[in-house]
Amino acid sequence: MTPYLTIVAGLGNPEDRYANTLHNAGFWFADELAQRDGAQFKYEKRFDADVCKIKLAGTDVWLIKPQSYMNNSGGPIRGILDYYRQSTAQLLIAHDEIDLPPATVRLKLGGGHGGHNGLRDVIRHCGADFIRLRIGVGHPGHKDEVTDYVLKRAPRDVESAILRNVDEAADVMPVLAGKGLNAAMKKLHTGE
Repeated sequence: MTPYLTIVAGLGNPEDRYANTLHNAGFWFADELAQRDGAQFKYEKRFDADVCKIKLAGTDVWLIKPQSYMNNSGGPIRGILDYYRQSTAQLLIAHDEIDLPPATVRLKLGGGHGGHNGLRDVIRHCGADFIRLRIGVGHPGHKDEVTDYVLKRAPRDVESAILRNVDEAADVMPVLAGKGLNAAMKKLHTGE
């Protein structure tokens, strides 16, 4: 049987100055999965990504944090898909989502980039038929403020809400790996 999930890529920016910014919510998610499994990321030059392997529902899953900066995330992800001969159907991209409030996290399959430059680059390299974990970070109120908003640290209450979302989503990953997207969406979106 083909596994439902073999690669989880968190989107973010390298460098310590970005570590706690809203745009790095995808990295926070990948870090949470690695920590739960006791795995350590290691930089892989051939991919320009931090990589480690974990087990979810008995399946080997590669965790990736591209180190090429957000707007160039697609190349490292494509490189890993090709190297391990994996399909985009088994790929999950975790990213910050300004169109969802900070207390919301959603799974979905496919779609456009919605103005997210990291997703835009992943779609350019990999197509759009991958699973997305949309981690709500809220919207600053005006489109001209988005870049500054996502590249700064969130207020404590917003950061706490996002970290709770990361935790809830991590709880659902074994369901996604073992039973598929519909079962994982039902659990994450309704709590059932």
